[in-house]
Amino acid sequence: MAEINTDVLIIGTGPAGSSMAALLSSYGVENMVVNRYRWLANTPRAHITNQRAMEVLRDLGKEVEDEAYMQATEQDLMGENVFCESLAGEEIGRMKSWGKHPLSRAEHQLSSPCFMNDLPQTFMEPLLYKTACSRGTQGRMSTEYLNHTQDRDGVTTVLRDRLSKREFEVRSKYLIGADGGNSLVAEHIGTEIKGKMGVGGSMNILFRADLSKYVAHRPSVLYWIMQPGADVGGIGMGLVRMIRPWYEWLIVWGYDINEHEPEVDEAFATDVARQLVGDPDLEIELLSASTWTVNNAYAEHMQKDRVFIMGDAAHRHPPSNGLGSNTSIQDAFNLAWKLALVIKGSAGGSLLESYSEERAPIAKQIVTRANQSIAEFGPIFEALGMTGGTDFKKIQASMNARTSPGPEGERQRNAIREAIAFKKYEFDAHGVEMNQRYKSGAVATDGQMEPAFELDEELHFQPTTWPGARLPHVWLFHHDTGESISSLDLCGKGEFSLFTGIGGDAWTSASEKVGNKLGIFINTYIIGPRQTYVDHVGDWARASEIKDTGCLLIRPDHHVAWRTEEMVENPEAELLRVLSMILGK
Repeated sequence: MAEINTDVLIIGTGPAGSSMAALLSSYGVENMVVNRYRWLANTPRAHITNQRAMEVLRDLGKEVEDEAYMQATEQDLMGENVFCESLAGEEIGRMKSWGKHPLSRAEHQLSSPCFMNDLPQTFMEPLLYKTACSRGTQGRMSTEYLNHTQDRDGVTTVLRDRLSKREFEVRSKYLIGADGGNSLVAEHIGTEIKGKMGVGGSMNILFRADLSKYVAHRPSVLYWIMQPGADVGGIGMGLVRMIRPWYEWLIVWGYDINEHEPEVDEAFATDVARQLVGDPDLEIELLSASTWTVNNAYAEHMQKDRVFIMGDAAHRHPPSNGLGSNTSIQDAFNLAWKLALVIKGSAGGSLLESYSEERAPIAKQIVTRANQSIAEFGPIFEALGMTGGTDFKKIQASMNARTSPGPEGERQRNAIREAIAFKKYEFDAHGVEMNQRYKSGAVATDGQMEPAFELDEELHFQPTTWPGARLPHVWLFHHDTGESISSLDLCGKGEFSLFTGIGGDAWTSASEKVGNKLGIFINTYIIGPRQTYVDHVGDWARASEIKDTGCLLIRPDHHVAWRTEEMVENPEAELLRVLSMILGK
């Protein structure tokens, strides 16, 4: 007999597990989350936080979003990726990153009410975990997952209390494996992982030192050190990453994965820091050192019956593009509302099948993109002449040649500029972050053709209301107060929403009747003159891609479930048809 019963048991308190717990508790679903360690993240692993992840935090509540901004390094200080021989040495070049370029910034501001920022996992994880527990999640530390069995009615999981060494059972309706890149849950459900683990080795050296004199005039999150004699393993070169401006830092330093993992003591860490900073007298306070592997692997299927995996358990990749925690949080946003509706009896179990249909392609996409970004450092090495083996004098001469007059020097300078600019596919890939379009049984396209991407789909977000796409953000205005409100703020929070215009009143009554039949609540909004929400500047009319009498049905995760361009003959029957199909009723 299980000692503990809950609706959902979550293994892992990282960005995936903690956001899943926070969302479920916000939706009124009983859940328990466990962590095999005594506390949360103790190193600032993930940090780049994109707009889509911030939209999930905003959906959890303005107070959650505001606290994230308060703890984060804001977008302007994320700034311009710097390529240099050392922090104190000569700068080779830089690029405006993370929406810093004016054109990119405009695109970011038009795309979302939220702002990209740098929020280390040591701040993100406690925020999500606190939100979850304060809303009802039962959190338990020093608790290790051992195994599970599932049957028609639920899952029985065996856990071990690592303090008392006592094993106990938890009975839940569903089990979530958010237990990282070495996921036991994924292994136990027989998840096939495509790709390869351990394709490279890197170490992290976390330390404190005041480096403001080297960096405050050129703020950035990432300083790439191109230095003859530096180990060019791991993610491609020496990296000095800002954790807190400008006194806490993380060095990422490669090692040969075919050799033994290096032992990093204070003397070794200090020597590496002095080399990359370029200050032979630098004193550091070593906080921690750890090793990790570059992975290139993903799950093609993310569930088996009542057990699901998410986060690093499903997509295992290097930190390139800053996609890790962002994708993990979005995994949770996709699954949480579906579980909530099924557990409450408002949807059939078939709705849950759409989780893998929608998120597994994203897992493949981001793993592929992150690993491709590593390879895209190659042109920089080539332009600098850093591909000449271990003849460091020759390499240094090649790097120095960029200052030479004449055709060869000019050719090299052009090659360096072009190679650095090409890194926008890693450091300013707005489309990778925002262009996710779902194709599954939880979306009703009714045969509508997916619009083609007119611009580079990795670099540029291209909004559409084609079913499966995220609802475009536009600012609307409250008729009585004049206050601005994002279209995204009118949907989400675990509920469906429906948008229509003047002449679409029939959708309002249809929503109420269909909602009552299906046991769900549908928020309905008529956008237009003298309505509660007004489109004064016409942005909604352009973005909605429907006529005034048409409608957009929006899922709780902000993605368009269905649309019709204009009023239909029987709106109630049509809405019932679509929602019954999506909910598996």
